[in-house]
Parts: sequence; structure tokens; C-alpha cells
Amino acid sequence: MDYRSRITIEPGKCGGRPCIRGMRMTVYDVLSYLAAGMTAQEMLDDFPYLEAEDIQACLAYAADREKSLALAS
Repeated sequence: MDYRSRITIEPGKCGGRPCIRGMRMTVYDVLSYLAAGMTAQEMLDDFPYLEAEDIQACLAYAADREKSLALAS
């Protein structure tokens, strides 16, 4: 998945952290909810502005970032 169309980074928004489609929901927020045991469907129910593709984009972003860090070391 090409997450670049869904994950945005704006210096003045959320401290420049990666967000979903310019909203104030960060990649970190999504990953933390998932890590805490929340399912993707529960997130979609609780946050109606999120789309399933947003959650997938967060996972793809995290995987890509992890790969970049591994290659850099």
C-alpha cells in the first residue's frame, strides 16, 4: 500500500508528527490503540472520520519506517 496519499506531515500540526489525511489523528494514536488491543472495527466505530485504508496506511508507514531504521544501522 502506498501510504503517502493518506499520511501527511505538516510542521504546524500535531508538532509535525505524521497525521492521517491532515486531521489531528496521528499515526502514533492509531498504532497505540491497536497495540492496546482495540480492533480496527472498534476504531472505525469510535472514530467515524477514519477509514479502513487509514489504519492500513498507518501500519504501512510504521513498517516502512522500521525498514528505514534497520537499513540505517
